[in-house]
Amino acid sequence: MLLIKNAKIITMAKEDLPDGGDILINEGVIEAVGHDISSSGAKVIDAHGLTAIPGIIDAHCHVGMWEDSIGWAGSDGNEMTNPVTPAMRAIDGVNPEDRCFCDALKAGVTLVATGPGSANVIGGQFAVMHTRGSSLADMLVKQPSALKIAFGENPKRCYGNDKKTPMTRMATAAILRQALTDAQSYQRKLESASEDKLPDKDIAKEVLVSALNRDLRVKAHAHRADDILTALRIRDEFHLDMSLEHCTEGWRILPQLKAAKAPVILGPLFSDRSKEELRNLSFEAPALFHKAGVRFAMMTDHPVIPLEYLPVTAAIAVRYGLPERAALEMITINAAWAIGMDDLYGSIEEGKKADIALFEGDPLDARAKAKIVIVEGGVAYEA
Repeated sequence: MLLIKNAKIITMAKEDLPDGGDILINEGVIEAVGHDISSSGAKVIDAHGLTAIPGIIDAHCHVGMWEDSIGWAGSDGNEMTNPVTPAMRAIDGVNPEDRCFCDALKAGVTLVATGPGSANVIGGQFAVMHTRGSSLADMLVKQPSALKIAFGENPKRCYGNDKKTPMTRMATAAILRQALTDAQSYQRKLESASEDKLPDKDIAKEVLVSALNRDLRVKAHAHRADDILTALRIRDEFHLDMSLEHCTEGWRILPQLKAAKAPVILGPLFSDRSKEELRNLSFEAPALFHKAGVRFAMMTDHPVIPLEYLPVTAAIAVRYGLPERAALEMITINAAWAIGMDDLYGSIEEGKKADIALFEGDPLDARAKAKIVIVEGGVAYEA
């Protein structure tokens, strides 16, 4: 057991403990949050002067898929040989020894959704991982966590430049529709066939069937407003459980996003406008989303922004008008919600997994440091 005493606690739940409180952790789960908690035999951390927040979550990144300082040899995020590759799995490409996991942990980032890039129309399967550990078995939380699809410039550039399909946005949408339609046909054959006449196993189609059955969330890469709306149109055609990734021009279509009620994972914003579809990138977007009542999380898209700067990105959003509470929400409880895991992560409350970061200073102060980081109830990092 672990008992954190005397911390300023920002729970990201119903009630904070700004004047100091305690957190009791038992077998990796938060057992109690309140004042004057005691437990015989528990290891005690005196957190006086520290601020406890839920472990920070990056809902969209590529850590371990493009390994730090390795270059081509560590580039395993895009299988650019076919625009439809749903069978690709992040866990078969991620390197758990990428030092960026450790960098993230030291900054209070405890949980990440990592996976394939956006070269392909259907890129493959994301996984959710902890940032502490030395092996995939230690770090893996959920596999698969989502299926990556992509709209806009990237599939056009990767295939169109070689005079292959997709060369246009029309082709991207058509390829996706055809793949989903083929998966529907495969599912019907499975359901109608007798045991001795089942169709040959097709692992790619089985992944798409999981998405069609809403057992697997679809992460839709879309920057431009028209691409976002195309993603939502296909979502509705096939009744997919979809989150909108990047959503750079989402601030231009906020009424449609509010009506769609799709999780939004915004960003990366702390970067240059490196391509045409980023021309309307703005750090004012988070405040506009919040004001419009559109729930969203914030991503780094690591390695675009190094994972450890996710809280700094949140702080910059505050500079541009986002309330501080909302800034913390987008990297904790909203991030957990956006990856479908807010029942276990994202807040400090009874029954949740004990992922907690203890900061010296305001977590949204760029000068603040994580002094102690707890993952599943164990101290994973101590400055």
